Amino acid sequence: MPSTARIALNRPLRRLFDYIVPEGLAVTPGQRVKIPFGRQQAIGLVVETNIEPPEGITLKPLHNALEEWPALPDETFQLLSWASDYYQHPLGECLFTALPPALRKGRPAMEKTEDWWQACGSSAALPANAHKQKILLDWIAQHKQGTKTSDIIKAGFSRPQLKALRDKDLIRAATPAKDISEGQHTETIAAPKLSDAQREAASQLPLPGDGFNASLLYGITGSGKTEIYLHYLKQNLTAKDQALVLVPEINLTPQTVARFQRYFGERILVWHSALNDSERLSAWLKIRNGEPVILIGTRSAVLLPFTSLKTLIVDEEHDSSYKQGEGFRYSGRDVAVYRAHLNHCPVILGSATPSLESYHNALGGKYQLIRLEERAGKALAPSINLLDIRSRPLEGGLSRPVLQALRQTLDSGNQALVFVNRRGFAPVMMCFDCGHMVECPRCDTRLTYHRRDRAMRCHHCDYQAPATETCPKCKSDAFKPVGQGTEQTEDILAASFPDTPIVRVDRDSTQRKGSIQSILKQVNSGKPCILVGTQMLAKGHDFPNVTLVIVINADGGLFSVDFRAPEQLVQTLLQVSGRAGRGSKSGKVVVQTCHSDHPLLKTLCHGRYLEMADQLLEEREAGQFPPFRAMAIFRAEADTMEQSLQILDSIKPLANAPGIETWGPLPALIARRADRHRAQLVLNTDNRKRLNILLTGICQTLEGQRFSKGAKWMIDVDPQETG
Repeated sequence: MPSTARIALNRPLRRLFDYIVPEGLAVTPGQRVKIPFGRQQAIGLVVETNIEPPEGITLKPLHNALEEWPALPDETFQLLSWASDYYQHPLGECLFTALPPALRKGRPAMEKTEDWWQACGSSAALPANAHKQKILLDWIAQHKQGTKTSDIIKAGFSRPQLKALRDKDLIRAATPAKDISEGQHTETIAAPKLSDAQREAASQLPLPGDGFNASLLYGITGSGKTEIYLHYLKQNLTAKDQALVLVPEINLTPQTVARFQRYFGERILVWHSALNDSERLSAWLKIRNGEPVILIGTRSAVLLPFTSLKTLIVDEEHDSSYKQGEGFRYSGRDVAVYRAHLNHCPVILGSATPSLESYHNALGGKYQLIRLEERAGKALAPSINLLDIRSRPLEGGLSRPVLQALRQTLDSGNQALVFVNRRGFAPVMMCFDCGHMVECPRCDTRLTYHRRDRAMRCHHCDYQAPATETCPKCKSDAFKPVGQGTEQTEDILAASFPDTPIVRVDRDSTQRKGSIQSILKQVNSGKPCILVGTQMLAKGHDFPNVTLVIVINADGGLFSVDFRAPEQLVQTLLQVSGRAGRGSKSGKVVVQTCHSDHPLLKTLCHGRYLEMADQLLEEREAGQFPPFRAMAIFRAEADTMEQSLQILDSIKPLANAPGIETWGPLPALIARRADRHRAQLVLNTDNRKRLNILLTGICQTLEGQRFSKGAKWMIDVDPQETG
């Protein structure tokens, strides 16, 4: 009987495809193969071999294997298979997520080699009028070890000139000069010295050889968690080991990489979405080949094919950026914990504001809770003060006491940070005569006014229209911005402090490559300035000269319909507050609010996050929300709300099982986005295993059903957003 193989494709199909393996060819799970698929050829990944094909079906032979080795080693294959089952996503798409774009397209699993050239003749052999060729030949002759084509082009020469010299046998192919750093991982300095509190916390961390262990490192802002990570890796990682450090966003990567490179040199490797295809392939090959790298990467780095992984670190583990928002909706943090389990190695989850899920696991004994409640060095935790702005006059959202505090800070030669969690100039443009507000024609939301570009933009679908000075409805001149965004705050501060640099940090101001680095360089110079920004400023940045933090409006998450909103509000406020007083100077935080008597905000002033976490966990348990119950959401979108609700109405009877509670179906919080009508059905239960089995059955049933053209459904397990 001929050998057979079951193949997964990079397509949203919840099924696999069987093929005959040609005689003389051996394939293994995780290996890339080329197969016939309909009238086309496709790249697939082997899932199983020697399977029993269905009766009455003649199998096609696969063409060939693209490598002799599996692109996905056993442990990575197991991880992705588990993630496919847990998050209810097609196996093929999950497996291909672990491959760089170049390999998904079928390119060879090797880096592109570049031609090197050496001079082997004299310029006297060239015609008298071949001036440029003579200059090029002399230039190449100066590089005794040879030089590569890209450097020749950068020097101003052309490929035809290079070809002419090659055709005349005046240059020859050379062996690439060996990089002096190749094969060496320079470790420039010794492990950082730890304070007594840091040393006590570090001593509680399990060693790589002790097997699987999940530790929640609760360290207040400025306590030096990164120093503990560096010390831990420096002391416990051998020269042959791999390690993974996850960070929530690209904007944090340059800072983190720079710190790690001081201690580990060339051993540091990065992985994030801003890399091009060649850079991703190069990094992927180093990881797959078992090179002893320490990878610093965003969410998807946890899926890469490590072969000698000995430690995982998830920095800012509470951050919602670790949850993929579309397609394969996995949690990078939770997958990291399961990966450590498969690798029999420790995983360290670090945060000043741990997620309630992780904290609940620590309280239940699943995770080890390690406390670090002292700031590093001489730094002290900032004082947090609530400023009630009811009945106070505001200038662009800033009260007079806040402006006075900013003046005092700048006069003292220090820096300040103003947190505004809205980009643009104003969230609404409203006519004060007729009441008209400009709405997005494609979404159930209003357009945000961006004065810099004279544009009205939707932050949900990217719709854009030119801004007008008169009301589009009644043509009145009383057409004014309402509310404040980062642009308006920047303008108000620039007018109030004309001699002080105002540095805006949001998605609009950091779009250009290298912009975040130049901003950080300006701030780290220590000269007085005011930072204005969104949540991008709240995450992990170290500004030693910032002594004052102003929060413009802290009330947004107090009354949200999303049960996670209070947790996210507290985390954001404490994280942004933690930017103050990280150096030797004391810090102060002023939180503007219209609800200074709210118990959550009053507790916030003490700065003790775990007390608030205990309070929020009690509320979650009373409401039977995660982490006390398992949750999944079926989402539907279509051309009409009726079609979306019909899809969910067909799902609801399938979810009618003992112990499963359903909510809905109901329209989503923003019911129409990009002209698509969205609705959702929530499933809630105290039995995760039962939920997983039920979801598998529902997804298989839905896969075989046909819905209206353009209508689609998706599933989100352990959702971070319920609106």
